[in-house]
Amino acid sequence: MARSFGRATSRFTHEIQICPRKIATFAVGLCFCLVFPSFADAGLYSASDQVIVLSPDNVDSVLVNSTAALVVEFYASWCGHCVNFSPYYKSLARDINEWKPAVDLAALDCATEVNMKLCVRFGITGYPTLKFFHAYSNAGATGQRFGVAHRDVRRLRQKVIDKLETHALEPWPPACPPLEPTSEAELVSFFETNNVQHLALIFEEAGSFIGREVTLDLLQFENVAVRRVLSTEAGLVSTLGVTEFPSCYLYFPGGNFTRLKVNIEARTFYSYALQRLPGVVRSGKPPPDFKDVRTNTTQESWRPFNKSRVYMADLESTLHHSLRLELAAHSVIKGESLISLKNYISVLVKYLPGRPIVMNLLKSVNSWLNQTGDEISYEALRELLDNTAQSSDTALPEGVRWVGCQSLQSHLRRYPCGLWTLFHVLTVQAKTSGSTDSQEVLSAMRNYIHNFFGCRNCAEHFENMARESLVEVNTFSSAILWLWSRHNRVNNRLAGDLSEDPDFPKIQWPSPGMCPSCHSVTENGEHRWNNEQVLPFLMSYFSSSSILTDYLESESQILAKQKQKHASRQQALEAQKHKRTTREAMDSMTLAPPQPSVQEEEEEEEEEEEEGTQDEVVADQAVEGGKAAEMEAKATSNIKTGIESGRRQAHVKPSIVGMKMRELPEDIVDLDSFVNQHYKARALRLAATRVKQRTLQRKEEQEPGVVFGLGMDLDVGLGMVGLQPVYEDFELNQRKQPRKRDLTGQYFDEEDELNHRRRWMMSVLSIGFSRLDISLCVILYFLSCMCLLAMYLFFKNRLRLRRSKVVSP
Repeated sequence: MARSFGRATSRFTHEIQICPRKIATFAVGLCFCLVFPSFADAGLYSASDQVIVLSPDNVDSVLVNSTAALVVEFYASWCGHCVNFSPYYKSLARDINEWKPAVDLAALDCATEVNMKLCVRFGITGYPTLKFFHAYSNAGATGQRFGVAHRDVRRLRQKVIDKLETHALEPWPPACPPLEPTSEAELVSFFETNNVQHLALIFEEAGSFIGREVTLDLLQFENVAVRRVLSTEAGLVSTLGVTEFPSCYLYFPGGNFTRLKVNIEARTFYSYALQRLPGVVRSGKPPPDFKDVRTNTTQESWRPFNKSRVYMADLESTLHHSLRLELAAHSVIKGESLISLKNYISVLVKYLPGRPIVMNLLKSVNSWLNQTGDEISYEALRELLDNTAQSSDTALPEGVRWVGCQSLQSHLRRYPCGLWTLFHVLTVQAKTSGSTDSQEVLSAMRNYIHNFFGCRNCAEHFENMARESLVEVNTFSSAILWLWSRHNRVNNRLAGDLSEDPDFPKIQWPSPGMCPSCHSVTENGEHRWNNEQVLPFLMSYFSSSSILTDYLESESQILAKQKQKHASRQQALEAQKHKRTTREAMDSMTLAPPQPSVQEEEEEEEEEEEEGTQDEVVADQAVEGGKAAEMEAKATSNIKTGIESGRRQAHVKPSIVGMKMRELPEDIVDLDSFVNQHYKARALRLAATRVKQRTLQRKEEQEPGVVFGLGMDLDVGLGMVGLQPVYEDFELNQRKQPRKRDLTGQYFDEEDELNHRRRWMMSVLSIGFSRLDISLCVILYFLSCMCLLAMYLFFKNRLRLRRSKVVSP
């Protein structure tokens, strides 16, 4: 997550001086250790502190046969003295971070039961105890005691150097350069035996540690070597004309030399200046080929920028990545995460000096979040971010356009750099806006990183820093300085890491070249941050008036792109909807049988009512033969009803129990049946007309009516049996057998009854089966009978053979 601001040293160690308030904090931490055992079990150190945490699992691999020397602190997490000493030990780890190939720091908590045996093994009886382990120590080594009486990082650092120099009798750490003073004779052949571009000579007094400290500070850098020259080396002192101690000179092949220009003759300024020499790079990270990297890695053209300014393009790119990419990993946001999101958006609305269209969108999102319940979906939030409602002058630019946070490689800097810059700007704007809550921005940042930041290890490291000292922030100035100092701490931890951009090393920012007045030294020559000068520098650097708008798209272009995207999206949705509707219609036409519409049913009912009315009128007009006319009208109505029933029946899906019928692809009408029924209806209507012309003396003649039964007609398209009207052959009977009008009609009644019984029996036999089904059943029964007969004959012959064998002698 670290942002870098140019090539400089990463060993400016004291962010803010230790003050009595910190001591009070340590006392509170001690109380927590005593009251809450789980807090103590966690130990006083973590990976964020750049201290190796020892355990039974790794102690031998770390200490035994190591290529680097180690300083180990044995402590008890419940020990108040250990709690008070831990900040100094952590500061020492950050201060000598560049020395790691030669010497490293570790810690072991003796308060835990699993570690207690290890502490006994190394002879620990009191806490805290520091021990020094030489490189290539054997398994039985218990280390050399290391006094901790002095609570001073400078004194601790010097003791480490003293212990390193005791390797004269032990194998020297292979990564550690020589720390002894050099001589004029060595310099004559130095460039013949060493392949370096620069040789720095630090002239100092015999008791000074600056030369050795700078030598170790440049341990991880190539193309530069550092040697210390004592003031007693008269030949070199006179040759170079050295008059001040300490001082640094650059020595070149052929005997040429020049003095290194620094603001203050001190370790930090020497290290910073030497790391900026041409060709000096961190080991294993040669400078990339600018053209190839820009063309092949990022596929983006390089944007020249001013390293001393903040760019609005970086802030908007950060918002895009944060709101559209990072939050998208959470489909549902609720509980603590939702509260964190609300606070994050709230501080953006209050303190971000953004463009009007961006601020309008953030305000609409903030208003919507305040009206939501206990959870939201990211899809709903994304609709607001994309402004699908097409609110006027509201937009958040899509895509990223890094400027001050750009990198030649796509996986370096960028979003982490932008997030740091964003919160630096917010802390400064909170101070100038007259807010009342000094921790508002830092709390929002802490919760957002804890709940949403994708790098979980980074989130854990930041949470450790916040838990350690965020409670000390009580003013807006201290909030600005707290975030700045923690940013430098992260830079120190990540210096030399794979995530470091070789063109933008992790430094302690601002560098002496950017803000000379921000740096000073104590009486003993130790580097110190001048917070009285750092705060104004930060206020100026991250102020809204210092933000540049270079490389930004105009607001009109952003709104036009948003409108075009919205129109394209609407067209896509309409096309998708039309396609879905068409598909559903095709499916319904293919799979579902057609159903009579409401209009058709109403027309059929109206026709039936009209026909019934006409029949009633005809019956009323008939004076004599009214009963006959009524019977004929009923017959006509029954025929109509039968026709309509048969028509509706075609739409009913027949089924047999236990069988699933296939859907009807289309409606098929039996034209023969329809023609027969149509002409029968016409014949009945003609007969009814003749009845009206007959005299009143004629006796009424009983006409056969429609008998409904389970007929043998096949259902439409399926061959299934349905309920069909069975009619008397009216015209055939009229021609065959003319009846006398004076008969009683008993003959007709008997014949109708017999026909009805015969049809009923056939209907019962054929209910639910087609003629094909009955034929198949008959064939199956016949085959079954033949099989049974064959089996009978087979076993009969077999039994006869067995009997014949028994009878034969």
